[in-house]
Amino acid sequence: MGIEEKKMIFQDKVSILMPLYNSEKFLVDTVNSVLNQTYDNFELLIVDDLSTDNSFEIAKNLKKVDDRVKVFQLEKNSGAAKARNFALSKSSGRFISYLDADDLWKNNKLELQTKIMIDNNYPFTCTSYDVINENGELLNKKITMLPRVDYKGFLTNNLLQTVGIMVDLDIVPKNLLMMPDLRRRQDAATWLQILRNGYDCYGVDESLAYYRRVSNSLSSNKIKAVKGVWYLYREVEKLPFLFSAYIFCRYALLAIWKRIYISRGKNE
Repeated sequence: MGIEEKKMIFQDKVSILMPLYNSEKFLVDTVNSVLNQTYDNFELLIVDDLSTDNSFEIAKNLKKVDDRVKVFQLEKNSGAAKARNFALSKSSGRFISYLDADDLWKNNKLELQTKIMIDNNYPFTCTSYDVINENGELLNKKITMLPRVDYKGFLTNNLLQTVGIMVDLDIVPKNLLMMPDLRRRQDAATWLQILRNGYDCYGVDESLAYYRRVSNSLSSNKIKAVKGVWYLYREVEKLPFLFSAYIFCRYALLAIWKRIYISRGKNE
């Protein structure tokens, strides 16, 4: 990439939305993965959801290191959706990207993803990503994005993950990024909201991020996760019962197939 081309791309600011709650163990590494990006025109908006550990103090210290880091705190514990919405309300960038306080980015993530979006006029993208454990060790599991996902496709193959998402506000209305006030699956509901309005998500084949699987996270409880999917279909998307049952079965079968496929890969 030439110097002039890189300057042109870097003119577009990326606003990174980060909800923060009791992530003192991971926060420094996560923020450093942002500060080490080859793309330097960004703002990192950290919104603390009244953490009970030292997360907020750590965030304030990180703010002193780099003025692109902006730190806020909610008045009461309200969940990730409200934290992200607050960050969105304070954002000023053309591109909106998401990073949870325990995940990581590869240092070329923003540069490659923004270039792909600008070159192809993509409104909404998600990069592929690798899964790591609490200690940052690879779990031999790469989630590869499909080339293109529409509304119906996402209902049965919801691979999109916040760590890889980026949205171009020059194309997608900002209000579509406002997350519903849900404690679980609020991110999936938001991607469906964008997709339902005709903005398909384009996949980036290259893995540019690390999604950390934490044992006590909301997504780690499989039974609750399954209930969350059904609730998303019926109560959030208001899908008919028979259609919900059909796509839920497809979702479950695909999940089983993925688990078998990944297990085989680990044993080879």
